Amino acid sequence: MNQRILPAGDPTSWGPAIDEAVNAVHRGALVVLPTDTVYGIGADAFAPAAVQALLDAKGRGRQMPPPVLIPEVGTMAGLADGVPDAAHALAEAFWPGGLTIIVRAQPSLAWDLGETAGTVALRVPDHDTAIALLRRTGPMAVSSANRTGSPAALDAADAHAQLGDSVDVYLDAGAAPGGVASSIVDATGTTLRLVRAGAITLDELRAVAHVEAAG
Repeated sequence: MNQRILPAGDPTSWGPAIDEAVNAVHRGALVVLPTDTVYGIGADAFAPAAVQALLDAKGRGRQMPPPVLIPEVGTMAGLADGVPDAAHALAEAFWPGGLTIIVRAQPSLAWDLGETAGTVALRVPDHDTAIALLRRTGPMAVSSANRTGSPAALDAADAHAQLGDSVDVYLDAGAAPGGVASSIVDATGTTLRLVRAGAITLDELRAVAHVEAAG
C-alpha cells in the first residue's frame, strides 16, 4: 500500500493532502488525522469493511466501537434519533471541543460500527484540519491512532510507527496538544449522565444542562 505522511497544518497549502485523504476515505481506506486531543485513525462511518479494518489496525474488538466525528452541530440531526433538548444545548455550547455525546442512532442508517446497542458517540473536534476533512467526507468513525494498549499518538510519525501500512494517508499537522481526553455524556436515558470526566468539567456541563455525575 502506498501510505504517505502529508503536510496538512497550513490551510493555504493543505489542499493536496486533504484531497488525498478524501480520496482514501471514499475508496474505503484508512487515514490518520489530527484532532484537538490526539491523532486519530479514521474511516468512512458508512463503510462497514473500512470500520472493521480500523478495528483490526488497532487490534480492537467489535465490543469497543469507535466514536463518530462530525463537522458541525447540525450533522447530529441526521445521525441521531430523539436527542433530548438538554443534549442539543450541550452540543451548541461545547462543540467544537472536548465533549462526546452518546445518543440513540437513527435506526435507518446503513452502518455497522460494532456492538453499539443502537447508540453512537458523536463529537465535533476543535481542529481546523480535522474539520476541513470532515466537511468533505461526512461522518467518520475515528479512534485514537495507536495499537490497543499503547499510548495514543501525538504526531503523525508516532502514528505511522504504530500503524504502518494499515493506513493509506497520514495527515501531518504537527504535534497534537494531547492532555485531557474528551468528557463523555450519555444522552440515551431519561437524564443526561457523565460517564467519563475529561476536558469539560461537570460544573461547566451543569451550567448549561442538568447532568448527573459519573457512577
